[in-house]
Amino acid sequence: MGKKMHYPAEIKWEAIKMFENGHSSTEISDVLGIKNSSQVRIWMRWYRNGETHRFEQPVGKPYTSNKGIGEVTEIEELKLRVKQLEMQNELLGKLKGISRK
Repeated sequence: MGKKMHYPAEIKWEAIKMFENGHSSTEISDVLGIKNSSQVRIWMRWYRNGETHRFEQPVGKPYTSNKGIGEVTEIEELKLRVKQLEMQNELLGKLKGISRK
């Protein structure tokens, strides 16, 4: 059995940004040094489902039925929410620019 990898939240956010800019999960995993490209797709699913709190999740601590959300401090939760909203605003700005063309 292989060693479980832990990637910092910054890497996960960078992967999300690259994915939204049209890069494939394989390209992202190569550029960012992610062991398996399917991990990028998992992070995208978490992002789309509003589960970005999981980006701070330690290895071996699965979240089930929103278990563990209470362990995140209010400040950490607000920082994660701000980051998510910034990413959404950036994406909406790009979509708005595309629709004008």
